[in-house]
Amino acid sequence: MLHLYKDYLSKHNKRRKIHMPKKAIFAGAFLLVLALSFGAILIANFSGVKMLVADSQIDFKTTPPVQSNSNIKGLNDAFIEIAKSVTPSVVFIDVTSNVKQKEGDKNFQFFFGPDFNMDDVPQHGSGSGVIISKDGYIMTNNHVVGNASEKGIKVVLSDKREFTAKLIGTDPNTDVAVIKIDAENLSAASVGNSDEVQVGQWVLALGNPLGLNNTVTAGIVSALGRNISVTGDSYAINNYIQTDAVINPGNSGGALVDINGSVIGINAAIKTTTGYYQGYGFAIPINIAKNVAAELIKFGKIDRGYIGVSIKDVDSKEAKGLGLDIARGVLIQNVIKGGAGEDAGLKTGDVILSVDKKEVNAANQLQTVIGSKRPGESVVLSVFRDGKSVDIPVKLKPRSDNDAANLNDNQLKQKEEQSELASKQFDNIGIIVTELPPVISKQYEINSGILIKEVAHFSEAFNRGLRAGFVIIEADKQKTENIKQLESVISGKNKGDVVVFKVVTQAKDIRLVALEIQ
Repeated sequence: MLHLYKDYLSKHNKRRKIHMPKKAIFAGAFLLVLALSFGAILIANFSGVKMLVADSQIDFKTTPPVQSNSNIKGLNDAFIEIAKSVTPSVVFIDVTSNVKQKEGDKNFQFFFGPDFNMDDVPQHGSGSGVIISKDGYIMTNNHVVGNASEKGIKVVLSDKREFTAKLIGTDPNTDVAVIKIDAENLSAASVGNSDEVQVGQWVLALGNPLGLNNTVTAGIVSALGRNISVTGDSYAINNYIQTDAVINPGNSGGALVDINGSVIGINAAIKTTTGYYQGYGFAIPINIAKNVAAELIKFGKIDRGYIGVSIKDVDSKEAKGLGLDIARGVLIQNVIKGGAGEDAGLKTGDVILSVDKKEVNAANQLQTVIGSKRPGESVVLSVFRDGKSVDIPVKLKPRSDNDAANLNDNQLKQKEEQSELASKQFDNIGIIVTELPPVISKQYEINSGILIKEVAHFSEAFNRGLRAGFVIIEADKQKTENIKQLESVISGKNKGDVVVFKVVTQAKDIRLVALEIQ
């Protein structure tokens, strides 16, 4: 191309006889060569010719800035090993139910999945379970499978195999249930000893929260013996392990394990205002759960012994009013008519200090001990009464719901004939009382007492739980059939002394309430 352009210039110049300077010719040739070279470079660039560029390879740093402490690394390795070992023992449970969901305490959300609704149609819930035998027995929660329809329990193993499970039995009082799948050589979980669990120890929670199967979270045991009153049943055994390991809907029935991979609890509930994890999870101690599971597998139901008493923890004012040196034991507030406690001679105001020489200082602790016994078995209670301790043997009975006292018709008739009711104000405790109206006597099924008409806000009585509508039937173990009897007891007290009232609530429950004279 370059030589053709020179020929053209030569012929043209000859024809016109123009003589161009040599410098102009060289300058033009240089520019032409430069343009052609640039074009060649562009062509080469687009035709896959590799160009010379700066080195883009990065030498990533791989040396960790800190060498791990051997103890921390050991814990990390333990968590990894636990997850690998225990995950095959935890299953996903999908439940179909035809029973309408009951609305319960919003602060305690049981772990059905997010699809669970209030419609009175077949519903789906989800939870977790723990394999406890190689041939397919699985432990879970009563609230997960208790309302399942026939063939409505589907189990999915960690290896994705699916089975339809049979419901073996449930126990609402402990929230434990057992189901069974037809399988062999399953990976059964190792069961630990929840009596040896201590606050502060590391634990891992395994389950299937929020549809995220095979999830593992870690935390510590943050409390023991928690009584969270999930079911509202006064006979329920509420003695939970509390943990801050993350637990969410779907974890229910899963495993809480220690750093050896042994199951120490069955996850059951969370305390929350949102329905999701806020730091407080609760698990049923495995020693309770395994005993219940064993009995369900053997008999299909639980046959539990009962004393037949209403109980509560003893606080400092009650201890002072009852003559105890310190707040200890479990206070009997009411003795059920016809129950084992009445047969043994237990009384309202007795304080149970131990069962078979095992000290008890909380109501749920006593329920747990007695709940492990069967009807017909006997226990020896150490009871504080009238300033001294006595041993009382009690032969346990099955639970009975027929515990209402019968009215004395003659006394009721006498009450109904009264027309004018006296009243009295006691400023030193903060209540106004009146004689018992016949209609209240009949409604509460009691023969005598003093009706609390008003309770001053933030008074001693208010702060200790007395409310308008309660009926005082005793004060310091003396019957209060009229206001004068109540006034006699209170007038004999000095400021700082404690009076123990026996009262009946609108629900016909009997309580002991200790008030300090102000």
